[in-house]
Amino acid sequence: MSAATAKAKLGSGRLAHISKSVRKKLIRHERVEVVSSGLLDLYIVQGFMTERECTDLIALIDATSRPSTLYQDTEIKGFRTSYSGDLDPNHPLVQIIEGRICNLIGVDKRCGETLQGQRYAIGQQFKPHHDYFHTNQAYWQKEKPRGGQRSWTAMIYLNEPEGGGETNFPNAGLCVSPRTAMLVLWNNMDEMGAPNELTLHEGCPVTAGTKYIVTKWFREHFWG
Repeated sequence: MSAATAKAKLGSGRLAHISKSVRKKLIRHERVEVVSSGLLDLYIVQGFMTERECTDLIALIDATSRPSTLYQDTEIKGFRTSYSGDLDPNHPLVQIIEGRICNLIGVDKRCGETLQGQRYAIGQQFKPHHDYFHTNQAYWQKEKPRGGQRSWTAMIYLNEPEGGGETNFPNAGLCVSPRTAMLVLWNNMDEMGAPNELTLHEGCPVTAGTKYIVTKWFREHFWG
């Protein structure tokens, strides 16, 4: 373990506070289903959006998507083969959905990254990865002043592909199947505010149809 990684494992008081605050809010919400709580915080909300909102966001993704990328110096051929694009933060629908997510988890909207849309065609996937930043990687020097570490991930399935496309958490033994308008939330940190390795996850290959999702990541501090 490198010195940078060892230091990160000591945790962050602010990230620990965010973890506790959001968890407390979610477990009290009548529409939130607790999938896993403790070593890994994972929650879902069915019907988080209307069908029309899903259809309209799909159109926005199709209009902005480009081949998905990875951070410089971490590229591996075939690791992430989807299409993705940042959605216009000034678009009325994007603002509505972002506001709905922020209200649900109780995190200041200024800590949220831009809502990103992703499209997976047959065979496309995102191999196992963490959403939190590995502080021993070169990209961290750029991301640290832009809001610091990632705390929570909010992901919404906009449709149900005809086959495949699950979100699998291999280290936690959990697998989530796509359901139209279903919000999936997980905490990238543990209760001490340190990166949680159980959040390793993958977007499994789509075997039939097309999968559309939107993802919003939240930072330790204000993003930007």
